[in-house]
Amino acid sequence: MARGSSVSIKRVGLTIGANEIMAGIDLDIRAGEFVCLLGPSGCGKSTLLNAIAGFQDVAGEILVDGKPVAGPGPDRGVVFQSSEALFPWLTVRENVEYGLKLRGVGAGPRRDAAERYVSLVGLKHAIDKFPGELSGGMRQRAQIARVLVNEPKVVLMDEPFGALDAQTREVLQGELDRIWKSTGCTIVFVTHDIWEAILLSDRVVTMTAGPRAHIKTVEKVELPHPRDPADPACMALYARIRDDIGAEVTRVLRAQGLIEEELMK
Repeated sequence: MARGSSVSIKRVGLTIGANEIMAGIDLDIRAGEFVCLLGPSGCGKSTLLNAIAGFQDVAGEILVDGKPVAGPGPDRGVVFQSSEALFPWLTVRENVEYGLKLRGVGAGPRRDAAERYVSLVGLKHAIDKFPGELSGGMRQRAQIARVLVNEPKVVLMDEPFGALDAQTREVLQGELDRIWKSTGCTIVFVTHDIWEAILLSDRVVTMTAGPRAHIKTVEKVELPHPRDPADPACMALYARIRDDIGAEVTRVLRAQGLIEEELMK
């Protein structure tokens, strides 16, 4: 039984000034599911993630295990894109313990929990190092441990591997798949990388371009792990998602006058 929480997004929209960023977003995410959000830049993927986290007020309703999101909470953890999110003056151990310390967890249990989750992300050998002594990939592992140590039921990840080199990114994708299976948490993951979404998720959700961005397609990824990009089923799914997103990008460029109508014929 997965220990993650369900997330229900109902008629969610966001208007800033005269600009309607998102409108009419409906999505149900099962407890323990891994869902990736894809779409053109500026479509509101990160905004939607922030709304689930409780950082962004929106119209409509977001429920976690049936309870309305009214602000940030320990049941939801956020892993940011930048590996600079760690406190540079604290060691890996101290960074991971930080949230527990704020919650009043005693030194002994705090230390045990930090060691457990640092080991889970493969950083036991670097637990007493400072962020400045770590590679970008190691810092992202530490950031994931800092979130997981609080045992959130929902983990929200905003392009966490976007700034990493291709080899490190591939390694961390495999590690994230392992961690997700071992913890049973629900993961909502924002990415621009179609292959990353296919290799990791249960479902890939694409969004239309703004204004009034909304969900365009939801693709189930019913393929066994680990997934091979050379698998014809993976390649076919990639082509469908690429075409969905490409159509939205083309629509935006045409509206901006950056693509001549004749070129589209």
